[in-house]
Amino acid sequence: MKDPIVDEVRRNRMEHTKKFQGDMSAICADLREIQNASGHEVVRLAPRKISRGGVRGVARKTR
Repeated sequence: MKDPIVDEVRRNRMEHTKKFQGDMSAICADLREIQNASGHEVVRLAPRKISRGGVRGVARKTR
């Protein structure tokens, strides 16, 4: 089953990659520029601490 949204995202990602010839630094710099120009607030959350028992709220696989 083809998902048109996934297809669009992949197509745009490929076009962006070709535009910068696969240079990840240039791609990231361009995306940051687009993000800054958008005017939307960027939220950066602090990383979560992982306890010895694992991540809370994540189900563990059982056999």
